[in-house]
Amino acid sequence: MKRLLSLSLALALALTVATAAPGLAKTLKVGSLSPLTGPYAADGNDIANGVRAAIAVVEQEGGIPGYDAIELFPQDSACDPRQAVAAANKLINEKVAFVVGAYCSSATIPASEALDEESIPMLTPASTSEKVTERGLAHMYRLCGRDDDQSVVAVKFMVEHLKAGTVYIIDDKTTYSQGLADNVETRSGTANIKVLGHDHVNQGDKDFSAVLTKVKQADPAVFYMSLQNSSSGALMAIQARRMGITAPIIAQDAVYHPQLMEIAKDAAEGMYLTFGFIDEERPLYKLFREQYAKMGFAAPGAYSGYAFDAAYAALKAIKETAGTDPDKMKAALMAMDYDGATKRIKFLPNGDSGSNYIIRKVEKGAFINYWNPETNALY
Repeated sequence: MKRLLSLSLALALALTVATAAPGLAKTLKVGSLSPLTGPYAADGNDIANGVRAAIAVVEQEGGIPGYDAIELFPQDSACDPRQAVAAANKLINEKVAFVVGAYCSSATIPASEALDEESIPMLTPASTSEKVTERGLAHMYRLCGRDDDQSVVAVKFMVEHLKAGTVYIIDDKTTYSQGLADNVETRSGTANIKVLGHDHVNQGDKDFSAVLTKVKQADPAVFYMSLQNSSSGALMAIQARRMGITAPIIAQDAVYHPQLMEIAKDAAEGMYLTFGFIDEERPLYKLFREQYAKMGFAAPGAYSGYAFDAAYAALKAIKETAGTDPDKMKAALMAMDYDGATKRIKFLPNGDSGSNYIIRKVEKGAFINYWNPETNALY
């Protein structure tokens, strides 16, 4: 009996050792950082879902040798600098291989510094402030475009297509929104467009009557809104139209979301927005859309595709280098040159991947490609 018991204990111990033995199947941990609650939750959850779709596609392609599963640890940044740093520290403690995020540049910048101290790669699908990639961080990458490039396209559109001589600008004082608005103001002056006013609102404001009264009195040829999310953009568009402001409205990528039309309805009709060009005929884009729908998510939001590309590129780097060493991942990422879901994936030395902004328009309740800045022609 004792002998049988000893054999059973020995077998159990052997199984325990075998299960824990290095080199056997293990889980690859990855992180996402975005606003999952609050006013920016629509974009934040789109980002997390884009990462989930990339993980599913990579697993369908055979996964990553040495790992039996890839697990996402989504963290809520709430677009708040302090909460973003706290969330980044949680991901550091989880020992994630990389982080896709964040959304607001004001959250991405401090979070990225915490992650960079631990040499954890961060790939942002949504933060467009120039400062994100201009700080010399070794492991900071960006899949979307930059504000300085986005402002060029907005002002060029005002000059070459709208033939505008005046503009009124409003932003919400965030790092992203005000930085972009400042760029538009500077470039408007250079382009001989008179800036009739540049005012600010606060995040979370719902009554814009005071500042919109100034816009109406100024009667600009163009009304430029630089706001942090689509719900704020929708409310401002509704109130602007109700007040009788008839100037064409130009907004930017943070306002570009299906939620804009859901909230603003007819008030969104005719709005122009700067956003990156996406060729929906790309094979990887089709695969992304198919997987996104298969997982039960709603139509992709503004940054779902960029989040997919960020996660897919990082997972591809891990697969190519057979590990999560950040320096080897960096070498693999910098060597990449392939058609992603949203754009050509080819990183510049500072971690940017280039900008390809166009003008899109809300027409019959949907976004359409409208104006090509390279050719000054309509699509």
